[in-house]
Amino acid sequence: MSDQPTIALLGTGTMGEGMARNIAAAGLPLRVWNRTASRAEPLADVATVAASVAEAVRGADVVVTMLYDADSVAATMEEARGELGADTVWLQQSTVGVEGSDRLVALARELGVAYVDAPVLGTRGPAESGALVVLAAGPEDVRDQVQPILDAIGSRTLWLGAAGEASRLKLAANAWVITVVEGIAEALALTRSLGLDPALFLEAVAGGAMDAPYVGVKGRAMLAGDFEPSFAMSGAAKDADLIVAAARGAGVELAVVEAARDHLARALAAGHGDQDLSATYLEH
Repeated sequence: MSDQPTIALLGTGTMGEGMARNIAAAGLPLRVWNRTASRAEPLADVATVAASVAEAVRGADVVVTMLYDADSVAATMEEARGELGADTVWLQQSTVGVEGSDRLVALARELGVAYVDAPVLGTRGPAESGALVVLAAGPEDVRDQVQPILDAIGSRTLWLGAAGEASRLKLAANAWVITVVEGIAEALALTRSLGLDPALFLEAVAGGAMDAPYVGVKGRAMLAGDFEPSFAMSGAAKDADLIVAAARGAGVELAVVEAARDHLARALAAGHGDQDLSATYLEH
């Protein structure tokens, strides 16, 4: 493989667009595709916009998938069947859960391609600035081939072992995100319900051991009614389901995450799916 592998990125939504621009900025030849073509067209200034999956992946050295769930990833890669070379590496970066990850590992084996499981930590802002944290797992002999892509999209890469391990760690990280955001929403709601200005909660914890950057960012957004999506409610609810399923499969009870999952489901039913996860505050 050359020093400049040709990349096909499938999925140019909230995360994929920023990732694509950073891959292109790193000087890597890039093709992009999205099921809704209008979402890929703004990238025509930095990449070749393909009309089909087959066109995007034909002759590509690395195929990156950044799609909604395991079903959409599997369906998309089925469209690539017959166009993937023997040396193609599939860099799978969507959040798909344990069962979904195992399913995609099996599909990669069937397609005859090397598979790297590499979900990311971060939302739209880090995706746009190339500051994602990449959790990666897969064969050691292809890591050098995908590292230029991971360096372009992320601030650091944490390499694990066999494919599937990264997707499992991603669930643990997202369990924490969901728990923190729901906790912020509940603390603000309690402060308000006790007759106080909810902003006082943020002031009380600021700079102390209970503070964290996410507390201020999400808390202020909740109070300002700013729910521009960086991590959409629909995606958070999907991930919460994956987390609960994984925990139950492992025989672990996650009572807090299960309660948060149920609350996210109510927020989703109330029509907040296209808003940020922090819109959970509106349902308190």
